[in-house]
Amino acid sequence: MNEETHDRAGRAIRLVPVDDDNWRAVADVAPRDDQRGFVAALAARYLLLSMRGGVWTSLGITADDRVVGHVMWAYDDEGGAYWIGGMVVDADEQGRGVGGPAVRALIRMLARRPDCTRICLTYHPDNGVAARLYARLGFVPTGEHEDDEIVAALRTSTSADS
Repeated sequence: MNEETHDRAGRAIRLVPVDDDNWRAVADVAPRDDQRGFVAALAARYLLLSMRGGVWTSLGITADDRVVGHVMWAYDDEGGAYWIGGMVVDADEQGRGVGGPAVRALIRMLARRPDCTRICLTYHPDNGVAARLYARLGFVPTGEHEDDEIVAALRTSTSADS
């Protein structure tokens, strides 16, 4: 999981486990006010979902070892897909190119799993920034909706024929 990519400023972007040393910093990650219709007001909500729901696994996003975001992943037994959710980049870090490298790192991490043939996520139809980011990374809307959000999927190279 320590594989790194870089943001536009050249900072090393890493996904890290949430642990005793960083959980408070991850919990305090907050989006810009105008994004609160798309994501939780604090990443703490996603940490609680991971801790209490038994489905999601939370990860911190760091830039040069400083927590700047949160993302989580899960596996859906019924649908046979891995899911990305709860992505929040701190308001002060918006526009620095953190999100793309973080999602790419998570895609690589999940795609290494032998049963990973598809990675899914959702985004609100009014969240144009997310829609453009995910499209650039290869996610394609499936035509399905989860609550009021668009479901998009990415096929991975892992499959029975590889």
